[in-house]
Amino acid sequence: MSKIPFGPTYEEMLHPSIVDPSIRAKALKAKSDELDPINLFNITWKDESNKVNKIVLPKELTGVECNIVVLLGKYFPSGSHKVGPAYSTLIEGCVDQTIVPGQHTILGPSTGNFGIGVSYICNLMKYDAIVIMPDNMSKERYERIQRYGAKLDLTPGTESDVILTLERTFELKEDPKNRSLAQFELLPNYRFHRHVTGTSCIEAVQGIGNSRVAAFVSAPGSAGTLGAGDQIKKAFPEAKIVALEPYECSTLTNGGRGQHRIEGIGDKMCTLIHNVLNTDYVTLIKDEDSVRGLKVIHDGTDVLVENGIPRDVAEGMKDLFGVSTICNIQGAIKMAKYLRLGPDDNVVTIATDGFDRYDSVIQDMERRYLETEDFVLRRWFKDVFHKVGIEDIADYRSETQKEKLFAQKEKDWLKFGYSKAYLDSMKTMDFWDNEYEKIHHYDELIKKYREE
Repeated sequence: MSKIPFGPTYEEMLHPSIVDPSIRAKALKAKSDELDPINLFNITWKDESNKVNKIVLPKELTGVECNIVVLLGKYFPSGSHKVGPAYSTLIEGCVDQTIVPGQHTILGPSTGNFGIGVSYICNLMKYDAIVIMPDNMSKERYERIQRYGAKLDLTPGTESDVILTLERTFELKEDPKNRSLAQFELLPNYRFHRHVTGTSCIEAVQGIGNSRVAAFVSAPGSAGTLGAGDQIKKAFPEAKIVALEPYECSTLTNGGRGQHRIEGIGDKMCTLIHNVLNTDYVTLIKDEDSVRGLKVIHDGTDVLVENGIPRDVAEGMKDLFGVSTICNIQGAIKMAKYLRLGPDDNVVTIATDGFDRYDSVIQDMERRYLETEDFVLRRWFKDVFHKVGIEDIADYRSETQKEKLFAQKEKDWLKFGYSKAYLDSMKTMDFWDNEYEKIHHYDELIKKYREE
């Protein structure tokens, strides 16, 4: 076969300390040159000292007693953890010999961060790429995708119209030279998050509270990140796994399909790789609160300090989060209150990216409001963080509720050629555990081919 690019295994993405020391040193040095292909070995949640990049949110911000731990995705190459699933899906195709360098063009259906990840990874691994995404996302997303070299194929709508990107991808796949890194349906996304993100979440709470995870909270876009919950439940069976979705697009809760402003989540479907067996709750978050909260964190340092947050902590948070992270934080606060968690308990969530791709979102918000001065931000601080209630939480632990999600999945995916028998096979943990175990097979193949 053609020589595949040199890149890490799943285990090396989880534990970069086991990477050959000379490669690890080169990768760390190359962080300032993001288009150096050695940055593939920086796809990890870990920092230079092999500790998980995270922040424990100040309780003056959250207003709850429990510890809310946020893993930080902005430190991944390209600025988002979505680069991990993009790489995993591409490298599995390479070693399976279904994606061949010089022959195939890569398709990346996305609403932003996965598309950025696809464009970035294809730049490093020398593939042509086309990112298919809605035409009303933040301009920073389009600019970064094009900067990394991918072409854009835009479909009508916003985040809630991602189904159109899947239909367009389905059309483009008819050309035999195109290969899709379909994040919503391909299981390397699940494998990456279950192994790398899930285990990193477990490591992140060590030494905090009781060193256990009481709840893992994440808004599903592709639902790949929710795969981390399967690993967390293996370690902590009592942990609750919570899917968040926009109040304005409550598809999992009640079939709702409205428009919303939380880029990266709420895609009017139950994605194929969403393991609903381990989804305990579905919780709704209002989109405007997520945008307001981002404005408070980024531009309201003085307001945060007034509320007891040390200035260095407030300033340090300015660029750590995007809109979907504020959604995740609100969901974490909501579940901490609902589950009545105390100071020994930990809720874990994810910051998919940082502020660098949301300046235009804040500008748009400011055009919609007469004023966004500090006196407004003081009110938003209380409304978005301290006044979070326990309404709009649906308990999905019963078989009846899970059947609703399976029915939604059938509605969404039978039309894309998946059989009912295949969808039914997802109703047991054996399916998910068997898919997860494939990481060992792929790690061996990656090591074999990169040594040739």
